[in-house]
Amino acid sequence: MRVFVIICLSLITYSVNAQVKLLKLDDLNQRIANGKDTTYVINFWATWCSPCVAELPHFEKLRAENIKKPVKVLLVSLDFKSKLQKQVVPFVSANKIKAEVFLLDEPDQQQYIERIDKKWSGAIPATLFVNKQVRRFYEKEFTETELKNTLFNLK
Repeated sequence: MRVFVIICLSLITYSVNAQVKLLKLDDLNQRIANGKDTTYVINFWATWCSPCVAELPHFEKLRAENIKKPVKVLLVSLDFKSKLQKQVVPFVSANKIKAEVFLLDEPDQQQYIERIDKKWSGAIPATLFVNKQVRRFYEKEFTETELKNTLFNLK
């Protein structure tokens, strides 16, 4: 029985940890390039950012409403890498986030900011809508309606 409990706890820990993956910007760009007809809604956020946390349910709802469409919602945390296990993973688990969640693993903040969008000041929340034809970047907090309308108007 004791072995069974240990195995179950290990599986639970693994599944929670699997919710948040480290992400290099080159990998993100490659995924977008390989996305064919997929539209990516990529939100840059952090656990310590109140406006970011406030808008996360809107991204979850957008993901759920578009699950059978070529739309992918990616949540990219800008928390420090050292906070992954103690803050980001528990936050994702506690908030039952089902969208793909990543922690950006880039050493040079200014370099990745400019690679995402040259006009980005680095402030969050920020969201990138991108597909093969369109690339739009917004440095703002979205309401649920604004988020849906922005996605709809890309097409």
